[in-house]
Amino acid sequence: MLQIRENVSLKNFNTFGVEANARFFVEINHEDELTELFLDPKWLQLPRLVLGGGSNMLFTQDFKGLVIRMNIRGIEHRINHEEVYVEAGAGESWKELVDYCVSHNFAGMENLTLIPGSVGASPVQNIGAYGVELKDVFESCQAFEIATQQKKTFIKEACGFGYRESIFKGELKNQFIITSVKFKLSLQPKVNTKYGAIEDELHKQEILNPTIGAISKVVAHIRVSKLPDPSTIGNAGSFFQNPVISFGEFEEIKNKFPEIVHYPAGDNKIKLAAGWLIEQCGWKGKIVGETGTWKNQALVLVNHGCASGSEIYALSSQIIDSVYNKFGVKLHREVNIL
Repeated sequence: MLQIRENVSLKNFNTFGVEANARFFVEINHEDELTELFLDPKWLQLPRLVLGGGSNMLFTQDFKGLVIRMNIRGIEHRINHEEVYVEAGAGESWKELVDYCVSHNFAGMENLTLIPGSVGASPVQNIGAYGVELKDVFESCQAFEIATQQKKTFIKEACGFGYRESIFKGELKNQFIITSVKFKLSLQPKVNTKYGAIEDELHKQEILNPTIGAISKVVAHIRVSKLPDPSTIGNAGSFFQNPVISFGEFEEIKNKFPEIVHYPAGDNKIKLAAGWLIEQCGWKGKIVGETGTWKNQALVLVNHGCASGSEIYALSSQIIDSVYNKFGVKLHREVNIL
């Protein structure tokens, strides 16, 4: 029997650690419980928020509807010649999934190690790091359609993946709840070391022929050196997307700032490093009241103690304005704002 609680604090369910309350709160441990939940039309009429690890969320107010926390667990795999299909429940920790794949020598996810959050949230955001995106390893996902209470399979081509985008974040937003995700990996590793920081660290450690385990350890080392641990200080990882601009726009900026950090983004586009832009505006390590930016990575906003979501949001607005005034580039928040 489902337990629906009232007036539940969400402080322990978001990695920023900001205080907010949910009018109603339910935890889903099996996909059949979603059918049970929506048999009551009351929950179809109220606002809903699906919550995984809470690692990509900033609460600026209480939620006056129903928070659905996905806690469906389980990881299993099937090997077909050199291909491996790994399926995980939406409530699984992303870190645990990557560790599982690396420990079994299933190649493809090693660059995505230590990304906070849950498996179910990964397709929504098309998460990515160090030269790899979720779409590169995504096979399909199972999702529950709220309006019909039917299960549906989404293959990669149907998901509309883009840079930190998907159909679940766009036209199908709030219509489906992802219950599990299937990934296509390989027993024949083709390690991706093209991201500069990985190459530098491999060189420092004198690793000439890296395994997927070595790549995972190197990426973990880089992330830990740059990013704060949410269990120690509240944060949601990278707060802003790296802006993608046209080659012409880039040339104009480069004329003024020759040292600007950038990467090719295909289709005559250039991706800029948002952290570098923010740092150049003097924000790195800056403390504003109870919030601020992380001392080792300006892209990360942190909660130094009792900051409210509104305070953190206000800081992000100041940063957006200062970067635009200096570079003419508009930053966009990667974190979901409520």
